[in-house]
Amino acid sequence: MITLKARLRATPNGLLAAALLSFLATAGLFYVNIMPAIIEGLSRGLGLTTREAGLIGSANIYGAAFGAFASVFLVRHLPWRAVTAALLVALMLVDLTSIVLESVGVLVGVRAVHGIVGGLLVGFAFSVIARTARPERTFGMLLIVQFGLGGLGVMFLPRLAAAHGTWVLFVALFAFSAVTLMMTPWLDDYAVERSAATQNVRLRGKHSSLFVLALLAVFLFQAANMALFSYILGLAGYFGLDLDFASRAVGAATWIGIAGSMLVIGLSTRRGRVVPLVTALVVTVIGFWLLHYSASKAMYVIANCGTGITWAFVMPYLLGMCAEFDEGGQAAAFGGFASKMGLASGPMLGALLLQEENYSLLISISSIGILLCMVAAFIPARMLDMRRNPSRPPRDGIYP
Repeated sequence: MITLKARLRATPNGLLAAALLSFLATAGLFYVNIMPAIIEGLSRGLGLTTREAGLIGSANIYGAAFGAFASVFLVRHLPWRAVTAALLVALMLVDLTSIVLESVGVLVGVRAVHGIVGGLLVGFAFSVIARTARPERTFGMLLIVQFGLGGLGVMFLPRLAAAHGTWVLFVALFAFSAVTLMMTPWLDDYAVERSAATQNVRLRGKHSSLFVLALLAVFLFQAANMALFSYILGLAGYFGLDLDFASRAVGAATWIGIAGSMLVIGLSTRRGRVVPLVTALVVTVIGFWLLHYSASKAMYVIANCGTGITWAFVMPYLLGMCAEFDEGGQAAAFGGFASKMGLASGPMLGALLLQEENYSLLISISSIGILLCMVAAFIPARMLDMRRNPSRPPRDGIYP
């Protein structure tokens, strides 16, 4: 007999569960998806320089990296449902506090605390996603949620913040956490197998190297993308495009990027990982390079659309690749940590390079970062492709 509790919960590996898990993973880091809006809003609303606003955003994400790292050691031992509920409430309290703050130094500290809480939340959410049957599909849904709502935020929040104040930004983050909190009871328990719960990620020899390369690929990809995305509205202004056009273009490109996530959900790993990853990373480099010609509105739109699609396409594969290294979710939490470090380092790199508004140098450095990501991702992706091919199995599997 089906109980009421069972009826009220989504099928563990269904699309509804993937969507609910995506909201949970997004809540801790939603500010990243609207980072251009936050930096522009802080600059205009509080009269900060682009560099000061970028440092606040970077502190937020470095805090998330610390929280994600801490989650690696906690996800196997604490009940994810109770912990994530508490973390969502904490996020809402910090966002409400941020509304009344104006000092750059205080905002850096408070947003770093917000990042730590959010990083813990994402780490726990990633560990749960790793327990699903097809992590790549859920990570693909995660990017759909992030890009869809992030597109809305980038389109409307800069203008709302300019008209009404920076409080609009923090209320938007508060509202997202509140909605996510109401969704968590619908998720299944996703209990960890006893054998997996008592194991840590133990990798030896080449498997250790493969895992490190996978983490490095995640870091490089996120850092390169975030270095440009955080300042994409400022880049438009530098090339003579107005804010109204640029915010609409970036928001629309973010929505178009959802196509990349949908493609991942459809493909999963049936075609392997190497060909999709290499193809998408090459397209990313081309898209970045087109930003050198942003004086043309068409080029600016094409570049943003292309890189939006590849960002949403590549990340599910990279995170899914990390999740393959253990069954309980600890490796996925490590992947989340690498992702946060990349997301935090991007704005910091941009802040350093843009002291003299050298956007061309920023574009070139970001392009090199994507090429290095391709090199790092190739070997572990190839190994996993061989592992899934029964006609040509590797000598040793990922799992002992």
